[in-house]
Amino acid sequence: MAPRTATPDEPKRRRTRANKEGSIFPYKGQWAGYVWVTTPEGDKTRKWAYGKTREETHEKWLRLHEQAAKGPVATKHETVAAFLKRWLSEVIAPNREPTTYVAYEPLVRLYIVPGIGKKRLDKLTVRDVQVWLNTLPKLCTCCDQKKDHRRPERKRKCCAVGKCCKSFPSRSTIASIRRVLRAGLGHAIKEEIISKNVASLTSLPGKSLTKKSRPRMAWSVDEARRFLEHLRATDDPLYAAYVLILVLGLRRGEVLGLAWDCVDLEGGQIQIARQLTRVSGRLLHRNTTKTEDSAAFLPMPALCTSALRHRKAVQDDASKAAGDDWQESDLVFTTRHGTPIEPRNLNRAFDVRCNRADVPRIRVHDTRRTCASLLAALGVHPRVAMQILRHSQISMTMDIYTQVPSPETRKALDKLNDSLQTP
Repeated sequence: MAPRTATPDEPKRRRTRANKEGSIFPYKGQWAGYVWVTTPEGDKTRKWAYGKTREETHEKWLRLHEQAAKGPVATKHETVAAFLKRWLSEVIAPNREPTTYVAYEPLVRLYIVPGIGKKRLDKLTVRDVQVWLNTLPKLCTCCDQKKDHRRPERKRKCCAVGKCCKSFPSRSTIASIRRVLRAGLGHAIKEEIISKNVASLTSLPGKSLTKKSRPRMAWSVDEARRFLEHLRATDDPLYAAYVLILVLGLRRGEVLGLAWDCVDLEGGQIQIARQLTRVSGRLLHRNTTKTEDSAAFLPMPALCTSALRHRKAVQDDASKAAGDDWQESDLVFTTRHGTPIEPRNLNRAFDVRCNRADVPRIRVHDTRRTCASLLAALGVHPRVAMQILRHSQISMTMDIYTQVPSPETRKALDKLNDSLQTP
């Protein structure tokens, strides 16, 4: 075989070759080069760069050197789907509340993975995410997720029979999807897999293009008063629970998770430190609340104190009636056998009571929006109301207190309180 003849410019390239530049060489009709890097796992390995010309490969090779000098460099390219699945199982599930995982997982599985899951994580661009977000307002989730197809054939009524129900995600759902993706990419930055969070640089589709979220509803003070009067008249066992929700603005899980050791009837205080929730089929009594401020002691208006005293008496009677069947749990609100109340059962009971009290049917969570108005109607001092409402400035509280309730409403609420006073 004849010896290889050097090209005219080859001696020049050899003379001007930079330190370690010998790792760039011809490879299968193009050029290739490598740099020794440290992976995020701490291993030392080669990272390769390829190009059609030597100059193109040299530029990529220099960029690799810069990355290697700054810190670990990933050599295994995960897809968006693979990374988010690992993020959910290794970061969210063991370190965040179970409810967080339950909220994140469906958004990843049903929206993000089908949309951009196949793209390489390190190659994901702002344009990729923006174009995908722009498609969500017109994405029928029933068609995309085959919801109607999963029904028995005789019960199929829309997308499975060619009649699209146009079940588009709302703007708030799209915002939640982007928020989860942004959180996942933020962790990828911490792992030094990517250098910027492309999701945070995108914009949500315009309001005119997205399905409007269901308008929030709330009761007036008079409607809340009628609801409580009905429960009191029928001696409803959950009367005190609804008083706490309406007057103190407690969440459903906070009310159902309330224990007697967090209630100071003599001092008129209550501590919200636990929640009762059902997550993935398990009923959990968690010792954490939504925010740190939620775990502080709250002052209770007289209506709340008297309602809880009445609840204590009702529970003691239920315990005696149940006898050996009673299960002690220290929870304030229990079934007739002392067991925790299923959260969804509270929702069902609330709907029934709304119909019987002849007030608008709203969600349990929506009643929290009536809290501030009820505090004003009960004559609670603005400074105390500010503490209950967790307002940072008294001006915020006073804006609500300018809406003075009618004398009839004040008298009706006072009457509710008096009806529960123990002799």
